[in-house]
Order: sequence, then C-alpha cells, then structure tokens
Amino acid sequence: MKVNETINKEGLHLRREFENMRDLIEEAARLYSDRIAYSYRVNPRDKDAVKVSFLQLRDDVRALASEFIARGFDGKKCALVAKLSYGWVCTYFAALIAGAVLVPLDKDWHGVDLADTIKKAEAEFLICDEELSDKAEEIMKVNESITAPIFVLESEKGESLASLMQLGRAKFNEDSAPYFEREIDETRLSLLVFTSGTTGKGKGVMLSQRAILSDMADAIQYIDFSEKTVGVLPPHHTFGSSVMLAGHASIGSEIYISGGLKYITNELKAEKPGHLVLVPLYLETFYRKILANVKSQGKEKLVMRMMKVSNFLRKIGIDLRKKFFGKIREAFGGELKTVISGGAPLNKEIVDFFDGIGITTLNGYGITECAPIIAVNHSKKNRPGSVGPALLIDDVKLDNPNEDGEGEILVKGSNVMIGYYKDEEATAAAIDSDGYFHTGDIGKFGPDGEIYITGRIKNLIILSNGKNVYPEEIENELVSAPG
Repeated sequence: MKVNETINKEGLHLRREFENMRDLIEEAARLYSDRIAYSYRVNPRDKDAVKVSFLQLRDDVRALASEFIARGFDGKKCALVAKLSYGWVCTYFAALIAGAVLVPLDKDWHGVDLADTIKKAEAEFLICDEELSDKAEEIMKVNESITAPIFVLESEKGESLASLMQLGRAKFNEDSAPYFEREIDETRLSLLVFTSGTTGKGKGVMLSQRAILSDMADAIQYIDFSEKTVGVLPPHHTFGSSVMLAGHASIGSEIYISGGLKYITNELKAEKPGHLVLVPLYLETFYRKILANVKSQGKEKLVMRMMKVSNFLRKIGIDLRKKFFGKIREAFGGELKTVISGGAPLNKEIVDFFDGIGITTLNGYGITECAPIIAVNHSKKNRPGSVGPALLIDDVKLDNPNEDGEGEILVKGSNVMIGYYKDEEATAAAIDSDGYFHTGDIGKFGPDGEIYITGRIKNLIILSNGKNVYPEEIENELVSAPG
C-alpha cells in the first residue's frame, strides 16, 4: 500500500471522494491489496477467524455484481433482510454497482411489517438469511413479483449468494465488459432506507451513491481511525452501512464482523480493535459493566481517586492513563483509543469516564436523510458536549433562532436525500424551496462553529440503540391491540 496516497502529515486520512461504489471497490483493492478487509468466525466459538483481503473482496464483488447484472437487477428494487455478514457486505456493494436499488430492512421486524414495507418499495428481489425463511414466505405471499428468495448462505431450499457468485465469476472471466462498462449514475436512487424502527411504516429515504460517498469523504479526514475495528452496528441503518462499509473500505481499515451481542466481550478481547463505531447504548452498557465489576471488587473509590490524580497530571502534560487503567482497558482488548458515537444523544458523564481511562469519544450528529453524517467532532479538536462542526460539504444554518441563538437545524449539501419515496407531500415539507432539509432538531452554534443539540421539535423518540420510534405508531398499535 502506498501510504502517502492516503495519509496526511498529521497521520489522518486525506479526503478522497470516489465516483461510485465500483470506483471505491477497485481503488481499495489497488491501494490496500493483500491487507485484510473483513474477518469473521463461521461459528462465533471457532478459534480462528476467516480473513478476506481487499483483493478478495474486489473479486467477490465483481463476481456477484456480474451475476446481478445478468439477472436484470439494474433499476430493480432488491430487499435485503439479514444480519451483518460478509455476504451482506458483498450484496451491498454488488447491488449498487449492478444498478439495483437496495432496500435494507431490520431482520427483527415482524413478517407482516416486512411484507408491507417491501410491497411499498415494489421490490422484485429478496435476499435473506435462511433462518428467516418463514418471514420470506410471508413476504412472497404479499409480493407476487418475488418468486423465490436468495439465501445469504448455502441452503438446500434454494439459491445462495455463493452459488450466484460462482456463476458470476465465470461470466466476469469470460467477459468483464458488462461490469466495467456499465454506466453508473451516482446521482440516481441507489439506497432506499425506511426510517421507522418499530412497525415498518416509516418513510422511505432515497439516497444516491454520491450522497453516501461525499458524506464519507468529508467525515473520515478528521478522525484518527485505526487499522482495525469490530463491526456491531445493524447494517440496515445508514450509520451501519455508510460509515462501516463504504467509509472503512475507503481507508483500508479491517472490520471484524461480530457474531452478536452475546459474543462481543470475548471478541473485543481477542480482536483488539483500535477504534469502534457505536451507538450510545453500547457505551452505556460497557460503562455499567465496568462500574459493576469495579464495585464488586471493592475498588470503586480507588478508581475514582486514580482518575482524579490522572486528570490532574494530564493538565501538566503527564498522561498515565494506559498505566493506571490498563486492567479496565483490557476489556476492550487493550488497544482501543477512539470511539465514534452517533445515532442518539450521549451522556456527558459517560464521555468523561471513557476519556478518563484513555478512550476518546467523538460524538457526532446525523440523520438518515443526510446519509447520515451532518457533523462530527475531530480527533485533533474534540469539544465534549457538542457534536462537532458541520462537514464542509454541508451548508448548515439555524431557522428563526431565538434570543439564546437556538433554532431548527437546516442542512443543504450533496449528502442530502433525493426525497421520500413516492411521498411528494412529505418531501416538500422536509426540503424547502431553497434546498434546505429541515431536520426537526433544535441546536445552536458554539464559538468555533461547533454544533450543540438542545432539543427536538418533531414527534420522534430516539432510543439509546439508535432506533426511531414514532408516538403515532405506538398509539396505533395500542388502539389495534386486542382488549
């Protein structure tokens, strides 16, 4: 890898915007070649992990995209209902390269809600985990255009991504022109993300490849990413796809795909990530477990005294956090230095605690409609309590600020959505005549342009796991529930 092509003199990544997902995958293979792109365990309890290089990722995406192209995915909606896996990753890149509109959905939704949402999206293809085959049948009953699901892993019930990849590899080797010469309109709808996190009745946010890639190009240049992370975020959210997949591929960072929450403690110790991308729920959980463990050992007062001493020493240029809190940091593998948090408000007490043991938390602000990042704190300039300054691609202003300088946050930029799917009324209400997206969030600017979120004006509850809950949906569910 030619480091000078991607790293600046401060050790941070240079801004590098890719034309489309094909350009990203091809360039990542050129820059990082044999470096590991993804690793995972087939069985979470396996001793050794499968490792996939950037070259292998490229070859697999080429193969799968070639088969998607041959099957007429171009312009068609493809619903993806599955947990994060290497197959999910390949589908994401291959579908967008093949010209499909990917519709990623929460695998935990009820079958009826998945079926209704997929019908609303007018999907013609379905890719899902085999354990969701019952939901797949329910989906196909409502969506007659989907004749059979494609399973992420090998299955006796039908086709799998592996079998499609094998067919596509032969096609690519025989003639690569359909893959390389296919024109990709980076401004066209590529990702259709439904915003509701409970009943599946939210609006469909239409995102282009340009929105995703420009957002990532602008955000990563400010953050001190390490060479390895552990992927835990649900991939149907843009925070879990744009940042984790597109963003990390662009900087050559390895993603270990977590086997799930029950394995995360052991995975962190084994994989030793240098950074993590999380929603506050994870940090809250880690925080509670650490405090409970410290308390059970009768060391709570000792740790707090050590933190006060450490914080004092840092003020005079002496940083002993790794030495003082090495045992606590071992819970994360011992190498973790940065956490990028987004998706919901973050408790300052938790930020201060992790900073005190030597793990910097960079809080950010985003929304699905902005692909998703609008603002994020910088590694070299972190303002705890704020969500950092707005990305340079965004023109952010406050609508009708009050005497305290607080107003609704409006955003205009290349990362703003095309609109809501088949909902002109909602689109017109969200994006004004000047092209500004109205976030529904109240905020104010700090002295250096950093943004502070101070409230919300829309009827939306964001849970600590990043999911959106609409009060109207809860009311409808309660009203329709049997007495």
